[in-house]
Amino acid sequence: MNYIKGKFRNIIYQNKENGYTVAIFRIKETNDIALQNYLNKTVTITGVFLDINDNLNYILKGEYIKHERFGYQYKVESYEKEELKTEDSLIEYLSSPLIKGCGKTTAEKIVKALGIDAIKLIKEDYQVLLNIGGLNEAKAKTIQASLLENSDSDDTLIKLKDLGFSISEATKIYKKYQEKTKYIIECDLYALNEIIDFNKLDNIFLKNHDSNDDIRLKACIIEAMKRLSFTNGDTYYYEEEITSLLKTDFTIIIDDIKLAEIFYTLEEENKIVIQDNLYYLTEYYEAESNIVEDLYLLSNNNINPLLNFEEEIMTFSKNLNINYNNDQKNAIKKALENKVTIISGGPGTGKTTIINAIVSMYIKMHHYTSLESLAHIALLAPTGRASKKMSLATGMKAQTIHRYLKWNKDSDTFAINEYNKAPEDLIIVDEMSMIDINLFSALLKGIKSNVQLIMVGDVFQLPSVGPGLVLNDLIESNLFTFCPLEQIYRQSANSYIPYLALEIKNKDLAPDFTIQKDDYNFLNVDAQNIKPMIKKICLMSKEKGLNENDIQVLAPMYKGENGIDNLNILLQELFNPPIPTKKELKIGEVTYREHDKVLQLQNNPDCNVFNGDIGYIEKITTIDGKKQIIIDFEGNKVEYKLEDMHEIKHAYAITIHKSQGSEFPHVILPITKSYYRMLYNKLIYTGVSRAKKSLVICGDAQSFIMAVNNDYASTRKTMLKERLMHKFLTPSS
Repeated sequence: MNYIKGKFRNIIYQNKENGYTVAIFRIKETNDIALQNYLNKTVTITGVFLDINDNLNYILKGEYIKHERFGYQYKVESYEKEELKTEDSLIEYLSSPLIKGCGKTTAEKIVKALGIDAIKLIKEDYQVLLNIGGLNEAKAKTIQASLLENSDSDDTLIKLKDLGFSISEATKIYKKYQEKTKYIIECDLYALNEIIDFNKLDNIFLKNHDSNDDIRLKACIIEAMKRLSFTNGDTYYYEEEITSLLKTDFTIIIDDIKLAEIFYTLEEENKIVIQDNLYYLTEYYEAESNIVEDLYLLSNNNINPLLNFEEEIMTFSKNLNINYNNDQKNAIKKALENKVTIISGGPGTGKTTIINAIVSMYIKMHHYTSLESLAHIALLAPTGRASKKMSLATGMKAQTIHRYLKWNKDSDTFAINEYNKAPEDLIIVDEMSMIDINLFSALLKGIKSNVQLIMVGDVFQLPSVGPGLVLNDLIESNLFTFCPLEQIYRQSANSYIPYLALEIKNKDLAPDFTIQKDDYNFLNVDAQNIKPMIKKICLMSKEKGLNENDIQVLAPMYKGENGIDNLNILLQELFNPPIPTKKELKIGEVTYREHDKVLQLQNNPDCNVFNGDIGYIEKITTIDGKKQIIIDFEGNKVEYKLEDMHEIKHAYAITIHKSQGSEFPHVILPITKSYYRMLYNKLIYTGVSRAKKSLVICGDAQSFIMAVNNDYASTRKTMLKERLMHKFLTPSS
């Protein structure tokens, strides 16, 4: 590979988190013909560096390229500090500011006495310096400490690169683990799985160790259990499931005696729990245990019944001009009378209306002022959009669970926890179906044991992305006050969306489900005409004054001709075409443009932006050579750097999974056989129930019928329901 050798002259930009650097480099030597004219001159270089010192010579390997915007640059693939091979270079290094307590005269004496191996000898034993005139023990130790400090990162980077990590990966590893890195890669390479892909770690391990090494067997078992949870949403597994995955994913076939030995070791290390021949990752076992204990404590507190409820709800109904049905009245009353209440219903059954009534009546019952109500009531949801919907309905502050619990992204911990409880007395959690076992456990840890907890959701929607089936398990345990909502409120005499959702839920489509209604249309088109049809619908919508903020395309998959990636290209061209005044930014194959509609993919509580939030690119600028993208999330303007853009995707079309917790005025839902792996009942139900004012389904009617009747989503394996029942119903508990 071509190289350039020389010194850094100036750092233009360096990202402290990932090491990406833009700098000026002076070339002393090169084997690249294209750079022969740059000897003793400077070039701009880009690459990933752990640290840079302008006192040292570096050898950079890479290629000289022309950037479409910034001109010629040397793109660095790997680098190393030049080995000190001459006495002059050794003296220069020892007398540099890097080495404390060693000036040029002392450096010359050291090199004269110890020769070219001086650094190696000093690092091994500082006492070799004591025979050199003018050096006492304190100064000798200072020189040795400086050499060791400066060589640790270099030695570690070299070791990581030799193992097979890229310079970018090696830099990321060392920045996280620092001096612990050597110990980790020597004792348990798989501990790096926090930041490095497991398959990469496994491949590197196999190059240096036996495939049946105990370290690998333990790591692969844990990884197999994680994959089972990620794929199936299970919180426990059977032994045969684990051994089957070990065989298919890692080519591991292990005898029963050895397997039992490894399982025993993992139990001793508190990484797994084995109970009644069921195998748990410790974090999921403890999450279920915590939920059981916390709900038991919560349920043991009593609340006095509401004696004048009928009178109060009648007055409240008149004031708001709302007629509550019996199910809704029952839900409001039970929620105010019980410590733990679950309210579940499909679209159009009035869940949001009920939340508003509960909050308003609770405030009136306790005679709270506006300020006091903020101190005593917390409105929570798993996504930013769902929390905003709650806030609009109640006129009160609502927030995501992560923000409420003060989640730290770097450490993945919550500042509100069992040792630092939140002060509120009433907690209402919306979109409960989206909450996994870990998040619910964290929430219960962070709230007081005498709080009133009201959980609202639609049990028939898609389950949480993470493991567990929390809402379903709580309802099926029959231990908590449960208020189902059945009655649907029509928006017009010919409205159909909530009824279609109910028909999908019951797998009982009406014969005329393809007939146009006030709020619904089914357009029967073949697969190759889905994109043209979506374009036609959007053009007609634009003519009616609608824009990309009003219209949301929902699809099951990213890839394929009618996948989300292709739909976003089409819709970006339609809603936000390129014009000279709009700045653009190309990342890989994707072009982002000012005014683009985008989706946040990760939680970032520091910026008050969360997974599923939709915003618009307000501005793309370059400040001091650094790209800066400003995205407006409904008034919350967040700054992104170039390296942060992996958190963003276009949002003209999004997945049905990402739409959970949101409502959109007008939804377009394409259905085609090419989505076959993702065409199942709960997914289609969730997509349909996102539409607020109108829904257009375009595609294949037969595929739609197949999806409605497909129970692809298998039942998740959890023990929460059984453990709740054991705790609550066993006399000795």
